[in-house]
Amino acid sequence: MPSAQDIIHRLEEGAGARFVKLAVLVMAVSSLFVGYNWRAYRNLGSMEAMDAAQVARNLSEGNGFSTLFIRPLSIYLITNHNAGRTIVSSATGTSDPAMLKQPHPDLANPPVYPLVLAGLMKVLPFNWEIHSLKKPGDKTQFSFWDRDGKFWWYQPDVFITLFNQVLLLVLVFLTYRLAQRLFDDKIALLSALLVLGAEILWRFSASGLSTLLVMIFFLLLVRCLLELETGVRENTMPRKRQIQLVAAVGLLVGLGAMTRYSFAWILLPTTAFLMLLTGKHRFNNTVLALLVFGVVCAPWITRNLVVCGQPFGTASFSYMEATPAFPGHKMQRSLAPEFSKFELQMFWRKTLTNLRLIVGSELPRLGGSWVSAFFLVSLLLPFRNLGINRLKYFLLACLVTLALVSAVGRTQISEEERELSGENLLVLFTPLLLIYGTALYKVLRDQLHFSAPELRTIADGAFVAVACLPLVLALLPPRTTAVAYPPYYPPLIQRVSNWMRPTELMMTDIPWAVAWVGHRQAIWNTLDPNEQFLAVNDNFKEVRALYLTPRTTDQRFLTGWIQSFDRPWGGLVLEVCLRKEVPTGFPLRQAPDGFPLPDQLFLSDRVRWRGTDAESP
Repeated sequence: MPSAQDIIHRLEEGAGARFVKLAVLVMAVSSLFVGYNWRAYRNLGSMEAMDAAQVARNLSEGNGFSTLFIRPLSIYLITNHNAGRTIVSSATGTSDPAMLKQPHPDLANPPVYPLVLAGLMKVLPFNWEIHSLKKPGDKTQFSFWDRDGKFWWYQPDVFITLFNQVLLLVLVFLTYRLAQRLFDDKIALLSALLVLGAEILWRFSASGLSTLLVMIFFLLLVRCLLELETGVRENTMPRKRQIQLVAAVGLLVGLGAMTRYSFAWILLPTTAFLMLLTGKHRFNNTVLALLVFGVVCAPWITRNLVVCGQPFGTASFSYMEATPAFPGHKMQRSLAPEFSKFELQMFWRKTLTNLRLIVGSELPRLGGSWVSAFFLVSLLLPFRNLGINRLKYFLLACLVTLALVSAVGRTQISEEERELSGENLLVLFTPLLLIYGTALYKVLRDQLHFSAPELRTIADGAFVAVACLPLVLALLPPRTTAVAYPPYYPPLIQRVSNWMRPTELMMTDIPWAVAWVGHRQAIWNTLDPNEQFLAVNDNFKEVRALYLTPRTTDQRFLTGWIQSFDRPWGGLVLEVCLRKEVPTGFPLRQAPDGFPLPDQLFLSDRVRWRGTDAESP
């Protein structure tokens, strides 16, 4: 039997020491996860996140890549592409030119992230129904998902957040391994800690967006290119291994593009890297990578071409959005977008305006940390390792490419969500930014002469602590409310949705939330409640209800209603809320008593409720 001295020695020096360190690490990371989710978690509040999630739910239920979130632009693309052909609904056997009487094909989301979420929904016990809220004072029936008897967390949103936080852990590990290969163990450890403590990445993990998954693809791509460049330069890599890495490069770029369409532009600097730095087989390597990329993307692009005639669906027109021709979400909500109004001058104006914003505001805050300043300076620092320098130039080329792509493709989503948006492409560089920034920090630190080795450890700790200060502040009071209201209050959205039959169509200003939380088919409110509303109602499918939230009712009177393209809806809201009358000719004339007006507005073709069945947030 080992003595107490032997046990202590093992804990300090032997295998026990590694176990103790691992246990401490696991406890620290677990505490961070619990602390962040308890203090700063927020239910999904992004159009993109809820849209991808509801597509995943449809996929998990066997309805293919279909959507309950109907964009009027999607109706236009499908009907225009199939003009002259008769489309019959597989469910009803009647004419269905817009494919609204059957699972409507999704034309907005790339397939990889919804497919991953669909697999998650098959494995985990997602509970879609929100239970009735408890009566005040009934302390015996409190639920984990409630707080003080009121709705707090939506369980499916929590599961998606936890999944993305697992991806964050994978990202931390990949960052450590890449930094270890590029530099040394010390820089690898500091870089991994900075990624784990990056507040911007934690917010993305709770957003439900595909950003962390794309980051993983990007880091794996960089790792493959680094190994390929090193093996070719040192002439130590067999040709078979080269082919495997080149195929992996094409696969990763393809997967990234099928997760976020704009990621496909990374193919340009990647192709240049292969052509310049992969030796005598450069041409064959480049062709192979392009072929693999094409094989990954071709099936989805072909599907989109068959369904709507556009390779990237509704995203094919993102360069026109947020211009004077199509301000706000006007294009997405239009049944007949006037593309002829878009001029080349608008394109250049949009690009230059957004570039000014990116360079002047977003680039200095790249990664959500002041370490970005170290990264930008490190671009000027020549490293001894040629591979590190070449990778640095590749990253710089990717940064310039994605900055241009962001400027061209930015839409109203970026205005509403700011940096927490799927259109934020610069955030993909966060792990690599932190690696190079940490490397520069270590170079500068080594220039200082510390009187004791412990002082270096203290300096490193201070470096990490200051860089992670935004995350620390996020954990301090006041506690973030988990309910993303306005305009999303899941119990009310689900209750209103339950008034509808599964086959009926609702028009709303938050169709992505109705599709996700309520699991009902919902079309984005058209540009007006008159001509275009009736066009949908009479030509494609009857609209049985109208549901408007503070997204519409809380607009500014002058700029939000009078001077914008939403003026017709402002008139309807004012007439219903102030005069208590539905405009003459509008087919939806029933409203529930006690519905929280003027904050919310619900009109239906018939009485679908009993008493005051609506619930205020």
